Amino acid sequence: MKKTFKGGVHPHEMKSLTEKKAFEKMPAGKQVILPLSQHLGKSAAPVVKKGSIVKKGELIANGDGFISAPVHSPVSGVVAKISQNPNLSGIYKDAVIIDVKEDEETDYLPALNPDTITSEEIIERVKAAGIVGQGGAAFPTYVKLMPPKDKKIDLLIINGCECEPYLTRDFRFMIETPEKLIGGIKLIMKALGINKANIGIEDNKPEAIKKLNEHLAGQGEIEVKSLKTKYPQGAEKMLIKSITGKEVPPGKLPLDLGIVIQNIGTACSVYDAVVNGIPQIEAFMTVSGLGINEPKNLIVNVGTPINEILDFCSGVNDKAIKLIAGGPMMGVAQPDFNAPITKATSGLLILTKEEVGDNEASNCLRCGKCVEACPLDLMPTKLARLTQLERFEEADEAGILVCMECGTCTFQCPANIPLVQWIRLGKQSALKIKKEKQSA
Repeated sequence: MKKTFKGGVHPHEMKSLTEKKAFEKMPAGKQVILPLSQHLGKSAAPVVKKGSIVKKGELIANGDGFISAPVHSPVSGVVAKISQNPNLSGIYKDAVIIDVKEDEETDYLPALNPDTITSEEIIERVKAAGIVGQGGAAFPTYVKLMPPKDKKIDLLIINGCECEPYLTRDFRFMIETPEKLIGGIKLIMKALGINKANIGIEDNKPEAIKKLNEHLAGQGEIEVKSLKTKYPQGAEKMLIKSITGKEVPPGKLPLDLGIVIQNIGTACSVYDAVVNGIPQIEAFMTVSGLGINEPKNLIVNVGTPINEILDFCSGVNDKAIKLIAGGPMMGVAQPDFNAPITKATSGLLILTKEEVGDNEASNCLRCGKCVEACPLDLMPTKLARLTQLERFEEADEAGILVCMECGTCTFQCPANIPLVQWIRLGKQSALKIKKEKQSA
């Protein structure tokens, strides 16, 4: 019997819409909108101004601080302006807007030899290329390659679960570019100074498991782990539990267990940055749902507005009622189709009423299904209620800051209560109170 974790749910996978469709490169439009905050941490600081002529791959904004990442232009063109624009969070933030010119000139980084490169050179290249995690949080990758000296790392786990319904981007990476993926994994291992890696893949992707095992034959340092298909199998703590049997204690990180986790797409980006000198200027993503006329897996220039991507997929049909950036469980509903996609955008989902369902909430039934589903042993209904009552300190004591917002509670709730949305609001207030106390 395969190791797994407590709780979790089994939403309809809906991956058949795109899993057989190879990546397709979307041509550049007339303009890109590049947010200066495409990563966790401090926004990048622009090094260009209105009227600056830039080449594809050229640095346009420097990382500003330790937890930050530079931004590069995915096109050649002219900076039209730097202004506040809506992003995928629905908040207006600074962005560099570039008018595209047809003749593309490139300004990539120098290619490096993966066989002779040092650990320090890998880390510096990953930093210079502006690579951020592709698993959702968009944490600057170079930081995770520099664990504190008191944290001895002995295992790299590559997240190939792609447990969110609809999304097939990581699956296509594994099928189409296994050599690049494995090359990227080896570079990350070299940067960390370790000789062991596991690739966790849910067992609903037998083709990917077979493909990678064929390419890894005789390479014992990297091993594929077939995992039970269950959401949220790809969450860090759940992935570690399923592969190693170990649990990350509340308030601790995978580093505390000697483990670093990276995403499939991140490993491929590391390979491109080192071997080909290409900074992170493209987003590999799935466009899916019953509301889009032609679902696809796309390679899109970072900064491309949502509406242009939808048009490239033959537009939406008259049944479409909701647009989500990311997966349906943890993604964010989009109010503005002019918002641009970012480095870590994994998908755009155009959903119909049939897919969204009847979301009218009723009173809590006290059934306990949300508690049974929670993989972190929390009481979602209690946390949501404490938030509604604005009892944020009690919510903190009950573990609201431990919640990873996976959405299993909301999915499982027969009363259609938006539990994860309430918890998300409560976390913000509880965290603010905690910070105020610490600084007092």
